[in-house]
Amino acid sequence: MGRAPDVSPYLAQHAEKPDPLPALPHDAALYVELPLDCAERERIRAAVPGPVWFAEPDSASLDDARALAASHIALGNPRPECVAGAPELRWLQLASVGIDSYLGLDWPVLEQRLTVTNLGGLFAEPVAETCLAGILALYRGIDVLAGLRADETWARHDVRPGLRLLGDADVLILGRGAIARRLAGLLAPFGCTVSHFARGDGDLRTREELDARLPQFDIVVGLLPGTEETADLFDERRIGLLRPGAVFVNAGRGTLADEDALVTALASGRLGGAVLDVTREEPLPAGHALWSCPNVILTQHTGGGSRGETQQVLDLFLDNWRRLTTGAPLLNTVRWDRGF
Repeated sequence: MGRAPDVSPYLAQHAEKPDPLPALPHDAALYVELPLDCAERERIRAAVPGPVWFAEPDSASLDDARALAASHIALGNPRPECVAGAPELRWLQLASVGIDSYLGLDWPVLEQRLTVTNLGGLFAEPVAETCLAGILALYRGIDVLAGLRADETWARHDVRPGLRLLGDADVLILGRGAIARRLAGLLAPFGCTVSHFARGDGDLRTREELDARLPQFDIVVGLLPGTEETADLFDERRIGLLRPGAVFVNAGRGTLADEDALVTALASGRLGGAVLDVTREEPLPAGHALWSCPNVILTQHTGGGSRGETQQVLDLFLDNWRRLTTGAPLLNTVRWDRGF
């Protein structure tokens, strides 16, 4: 990867405030922290005129931190403390939709010099399909049948009476972003009635409306960002408001729900199942109740994955790069005052 540049001038505690984003030099230095193959690295080098530093995710070294501190642009999800300590950094293109790990930084100060963009609706299709797949798996007993196959157990007459149909289900989607809209589109052919809980343009806009109508829904899908406002939205009391037999889906943030209360409701049989792409702790630790809780499908935060995922991330980054060099607005700029 080459020798890290000398960044001692950049590490001074009272370094001068860098110029705003539009004043970036033509040969701006780029720091990349993504798992890329040789062809993908060459694609970046061919598009970016300045020096490029490639770091391996989850194993960033001191040299990597120094390279980031000397870079004007970064692609990936470097450690928050390294972002805060990179005085030359003007634009960070995250390789994620979520920004949770960066919320604790001093954005009233940082955003004066640093623009952050995320992946926006890039994962809308795969996450929506994962939600639908999990719901159908629970409704049609696929999770149970897969376990029976592993045990070489034929239990047709035990399983068949409990199978459900998705058609005509009442579904509440928490959120109205790209994923929520795509999931609503996937549910439409089944004849589902879909409502949205969203502050600005939802069918339900307040917590009072949410509480009043929660018992009517067969399926509740969490697709909300991780903010103080959404943390523990589904606490023990609100989980208790869910209709008996309801399915709870969470593909937004693991902080949305009280997992202990969710496990209790599932283990007792009061809830009909849960599809969880996200959990409070990831990886989920050994012995956690969700590993063995009945009627739970854990997709292990793979919901946004698909073949060609990395190419899509690079496509978006290079599109934003072209926008940067031509003076056009960047796509998916993070609004720190809103938390997403």
